[in-house]
Amino acid sequence: MPKKMKHYYSEKLSSNRLKMCYDIAPSRVQQYLQAEIDYVTEHLKKSDCLIELGCGYGRVLKPLVSCVSEIIGIDTSRESIMSAIEFIGRSPKCNYLQVNAISLPFRDHSFDKVVCVQNGISAFKVDQMQLLQESIRITRKGGQCLFSSYAEKFWEDRLDWFLIQSEKGLIGEIDWLKTDSGTIVCKDGFKATTIGPEEFGNFTSELGVNAEIAEIDNSAVFCVISL
Repeated sequence: MPKKMKHYYSEKLSSNRLKMCYDIAPSRVQQYLQAEIDYVTEHLKKSDCLIELGCGYGRVLKPLVSCVSEIIGIDTSRESIMSAIEFIGRSPKCNYLQVNAISLPFRDHSFDKVVCVQNGISAFKVDQMQLLQESIRITRKGGQCLFSSYAEKFWEDRLDWFLIQSEKGLIGEIDWLKTDSGTIVCKDGFKATTIGPEEFGNFTSELGVNAEIAEIDNSAVFCVISL
């Protein structure tokens, strides 16, 4: 993988620039983003200890803080973590750590819920099987890992959103010759892919874990691994 893509989010799309991507999202995309949060919330208990992988500036963390007993957000970007602290505010039950999601400094079975939404499994640009294995490792018995990606039906709305981001200079100019079938490529090296239901199924089958794969809101595909 080209180095510039591996570090794209931490170097070019962190903190306020990342927040702007969501602030300018069209109404249909806003609906999708809220649907993901609502789906995650439905799986939470007040007693849960939760970790979000790729917390960014805290967009997902903020509404989840009141739903659990303890919450940790991790990200590879220090700037994003500092923005999350400012966005969410100081809370005794909310902590942050700058670390890579495939090499977590936590003991086995540390969390009730592991959350990685908004296509993090693709956007992180890490070994996806390793990401799943590490998430499962830190999840307690009776807990769940929640991953999501984009639904195929959401392609046109997703493409429109990325076009707006490109026009605002947040990502590079879209390379229309290489953009198609769920993959968005920009001329500055940015590449956004997806994970579909079949791929999620193949991963969980290989791992030998129980998983529910569901499409919600005609926009997101969730894979919920129950341990």
